[in-house]
Parts: sequence; structure tokens; C-alpha cells
Amino acid sequence: MGVEGRDKQKILEAGALALSGQLGATVQRLRKAYNLSLSELSLQSGVAKSIISQIERNETNPTLATIWRLAQALDVSIERVLQTAEDEPFLEKTSKADTPILVSDDGKCRLAIIGWIKTVEWLQCYELSADPGGILESEAHQRGSVECLSVRVGVLEVSVAGAKEIVRAGETLRYRCDRPHIIHNAGSIDAQATMICILKAAVME
Repeated sequence: MGVEGRDKQKILEAGALALSGQLGATVQRLRKAYNLSLSELSLQSGVAKSIISQIERNETNPTLATIWRLAQALDVSIERVLQTAEDEPFLEKTSKADTPILVSDDGKCRLAIIGWIKTVEWLQCYELSADPGGILESEAHQRGSVECLSVRVGVLEVSVAGAKEIVRAGETLRYRCDRPHIIHNAGSIDAQATMICILKAAVME
């Protein structure tokens, strides 16, 4: 999505923030825990004070880059902050309205985060939708990471380190994502796919 490689170190915190379904409350809680004002968090993260305020009030749907910048500034394990007591029953549902949507730089690709917060360190799940011509660019994940892309509707072209492969409806492509990779809607209709990123796969030589 055009985010620099150094920001990739914060993907776990960003994913945990979004997967909580309580992004605004979480950002506010962490900001106050660090005794940061909105202005101070804005200065440290590079995110406008007005945007942070809107996020805390759940009045906006931030982009992936914005979530990463906030996570980097807060620099904390979101999973540890949000985890529930072990003796509580496990029934966790996120409504469509509360499912975080990450948007690509060109605005034509959207990733709905559907994975579970407790697996975010090694397994991340997304629903991808891409308009015709949409491009989703990603920097390299950690070494040995593998991505699985299952296309349900349309045609997607995946480029990894110069190699390209077309994936059509009903097909699944697995590829190493520990190097820059691009997903492009090469068709004439909207494309839909499920994306699973395994961050701790066996190291591939």
C-alpha cells in the first residue's frame, strides 16, 4: 500500500488496533496511558490532531497508513492491553459496520480485517475488494512469510519480485510475501478475494 518498510514493523500493533473493533477507544486509552495530549500524539505520529480526534470519537475510517503511524507513535502491544480474562466464554462477533476497512493509496482497493486478534502475530485474514485497475502495493513482510490469495469474483494479477501470475475466480495463489509484492485488478469488473497472511511460515530458501 505504499507504506515504507520501516513501518511494517508496526503491522502487528496496527492489526490489533483495528481487529479490536474499538479503534477509537483503544487509541484514546493508550494516548492517556502515555499522558499524551492530542497535539503531542499528532506531533509524534504525523497524523493531524483533528483526524486523531475523529478516530477517538469513531467518526472516521482511517487508512492503513494512518493506523500504522499511530501504532508506531504509541509503541505498545495492543493485544496485551485488549485481552480478556481467560475464564470468560469465547463468543466474539464483529458487525459489518464495525469491521475495519483499510484503503489502498489509489483508493481502489479495500481490505476488511476479519482475522482474530489473538493470531495477529502469525496469522492475519482479510477480505479484499478491488475496483478495475486497482493496485494494492505492499512492502516485504518478515522473512519466511507466505500469503494465500483465493479469488471469488473477477481476475487479479499478483507480482512478486518481477514474477507475475494471473488468479481467476475459484483459484488460489500462494506466494512468498517477504519481498515487495503487488496485487492488481487486471479485469473489467470488481474483484473479490480472501487473503490470508502467514507471518511465521517456515523459512523459504
